[in-house]
Amino acid sequence: MSAWLDHVIVLSLAIFALAMLLTLYRLFKGPSAQDRVLALDYLNILGMLTMLVLGIRYASETYFEAALLIALFGFVGSFALAKFLLRGEVIE
Repeated sequence: MSAWLDHVIVLSLAIFALAMLLTLYRLFKGPSAQDRVLALDYLNILGMLTMLVLGIRYASETYFEAALLIALFGFVGSFALAKFLLRGEVIE
C-alpha cells in the first residue's frame, strides 16, 4: 500500500469518527422520534463505511463481510422502526 493511500484512509477514518460524534449528538438531542431514527440509520451507514475502509486498509475479507451484515441488519432495523412509528406495532 502506498503512503498516499495510507494517509487518505486515516483521513477518511477521522472524518467518519467526527461524523459519528455529530450523529450521536443528534441521536440524543433529536427533537422528534423521526430525527432519532434517521440518526440511527446514519450511524449504521457510517459504521458500514468504516468497516469497508478498514477492509481496504488491512486487505481482509472479514471486514467486507461484517460491512455486509451491518448493512443488512441496518436496513431491517430501520424498516422495523419506521413501521413502528407509523402504526405503533411491528408485527401485524
